[in-house]
Amino acid sequence: MGLFNFLKRKPSVDLHAERRRFLLANGRITDGRIIDSETLSNGSEVVFYTYSLNGVDFESSELLLPEQLTDPLRYAPGAKVGVRYDPKNQGNSMLV
Repeated sequence: MGLFNFLKRKPSVDLHAERRRFLLANGRITDGRIIDSETLSNGSEVVFYTYSLNGVDFESSELLLPEQLTDPLRYAPGAKVGVRYDPKNQGNSMLV
């Protein structure tokens, strides 16, 4: 049975890239604000942001892409940013 499940398995998919593609194709844009950032031990940077929709506040975080790291002031704490979100699942979001 174990071999059968191994052969039946789908190839691994980059879920983060798939989610980004979905949001780029189907998401709506709203305003957000960076609330904090953190540099990881491997040199990459995570930003924490907040946005409001229909009276509900959402907080999320995102690992910045290399092209986003070229403009550090754009993602500094307190900066206004665009947030693309899924209208059917408003907690699913990404920075624009």
